[in-house]
Amino acid sequence: MDTEEYIRQIDDRWRDTFLEVWRTIGENLPGGFQAEMQHGMPTYVIPKETYPKGYHVDGEALPFISVAAQKRHLAIYHMGVYTDDELYEWFTETYPKHMTTKLNMGKSCIRFSNPDRIPYALLGELAGKMTADEWIELYESGKM
Repeated sequence: MDTEEYIRQIDDRWRDTFLEVWRTIGENLPGGFQAEMQHGMPTYVIPKETYPKGYHVDGEALPFISVAAQKRHLAIYHMGVYTDDELYEWFTETYPKHMTTKLNMGKSCIRFSNPDRIPYALLGELAGKMTADEWIELYESGKM
């Protein structure tokens, strides 16, 4: 399945929101990332041409941010938030300045249950906070 096919399968309730989140992240990511399907989700990765070792779990390109439209929520999987304590702290402290709802977040998963309440500016800022080189360095530090 490619990204276009994935998007066609998204429930109408989430499709426009998914597209806007995906666009916002892509427009704000620093250079060095590439979009591809990975683990059934559209994902921004560090391509194997840049980082030949790939992801230790499956040898695929090193994932950074994935976006998935689920039945009840939109999920953003941000590996940098999962591994960088300062980035995690920044995000969790900044979130309430953009949203009145409680943050629904797992280790790397940020979930939004209302397609009309998405902090696009915050997600764009988050996407721009880590370069590809910084992600590779953090990944190689073994914090995963």
